[in-house]
Amino acid sequence: MFIAAGIILVVASAAVLVAGSLLLTRYADTVHQEPMLGRAAAAGPAKIDGPLNVLLIGVDERPDSAEPVRSDSIIIAHVNAAHDRVYLISVPRDLAVEIPPYPKTGYQGGRDKINAAFAYGSANGLGRRGGVELLGLAIRHNLAGITFDAGAVVDFGGFRSVVRALGGVDMCIDERVVSHHIGTGPDGGFLAPDLGGRPAVYQPGCRHLAPWQALDFVRQRYGLTNGDYDRQRHQQQLLKAVAAEAKRQGVMRNPVRLYRIMRASRGALTVDTRGVSLQNWIFTVSGVLGSGDAVMVRTNAGRVNPTFVSGESAERLSPDSIALFTSLRDDRLDAFISAHPDFVSPGGPAR
Repeated sequence: MFIAAGIILVVASAAVLVAGSLLLTRYADTVHQEPMLGRAAAAGPAKIDGPLNVLLIGVDERPDSAEPVRSDSIIIAHVNAAHDRVYLISVPRDLAVEIPPYPKTGYQGGRDKINAAFAYGSANGLGRRGGVELLGLAIRHNLAGITFDAGAVVDFGGFRSVVRALGGVDMCIDERVVSHHIGTGPDGGFLAPDLGGRPAVYQPGCRHLAPWQALDFVRQRYGLTNGDYDRQRHQQQLLKAVAAEAKRQGVMRNPVRLYRIMRASRGALTVDTRGVSLQNWIFTVSGVLGSGDAVMVRTNAGRVNPTFVSGESAERLSPDSIALFTSLRDDRLDAFISAHPDFVSPGGPAR
C-alpha cells in the first residue's frame, strides 16, 4: 500500500533517545535487518555523515496471491549535509524506465514501469533482498545516478498496526474521493463496491478518521483528477498526520507504549543500514526526523505527464523533474524548491 518505514523512524527517534540505551537496544532488536541494497548502495564505506539518501519501499504482500509483488510506493528520503532538513520525494510507481538486467534472477532487462523492478528482482526466492537491489539499480540507472546509504521495506500490515494503535488520525481531505475497496450492503454490513455495495465516500473537510477510513482513503487513485499523483499526495498527508497524532498522544514521551507499537508491527519492516547500527542511525538523524517538518516533494509538480510502455499507460518525467533528481544527487534541493515551489506537496494533518 504505502511506505511506513519513514514514519516509524520519525516516531521512534526522539522517544528512544529519552528512554536511554537499554530501550534503544530493545527497539532496534524488534526491527529485522538484512543487506538488500547491494550494487545500488553508495560507493565506499557506509556512512552516516554528510548528505544521506534512504530508499523507502512500500509493498502489499498477500500470502493468498500468486501475483508477483510490485512496489506499491517508492519514496527517496534525502537528509541534507547539515542534517537539519529531510525531503521525502515520491517516485511515481507507473514511471516508464529502462530496468537493467539482473542475472541473479535471469531477468534480461527492458523497458517497463519502475514498480516492476521490485517484482523482477524478488523472483526465484530472492524476496526483499533482490527486489530492493534491482529497484535501487533502476533508480540509479534512470534518475541521475542516485545511490543509497540505507534502505527499508515495509508491508501494508505493519503500517496498519501503527494506525490502529493510534486509534486513527486527524486529516484534512482536499477532494471528494470514492472508495473502490470498501462499501456497505442493504443490511449495513460490508459489501465490496464491485459486488454492488454502496462505496464509502470521503468528502472534503477536516475531521478525525478511524483507522479503516484513513487507510482506505489513501489507497484510492481511480477517479481522481491526477490519478496516482493525488494518491501520493494523500499518502504524504497521512504520513504527517500519523506523526502529528503520535506527538499529540505523547507517544514520544512514553517509550514503553512506543515499544509496544513497534512490536505490534514486528516482521513487517526490513531495513538495510549497510552495517551501521540502527542505534547510530537514530542518534544521527533524530533531530531532523523528530521535528516532523519533512518537506514532501512530488514529481511533475503533481500533474499527469502520460506516455505508454508495453501498450499500457505510464508516466514520464518532465525536464524540471529530471532537474529535481539531479538536485537531490548533488544535495541542492533547497535551491530547486526555491525555484519550483509547486513541487512541494500541499496539505497536512488537521489542526
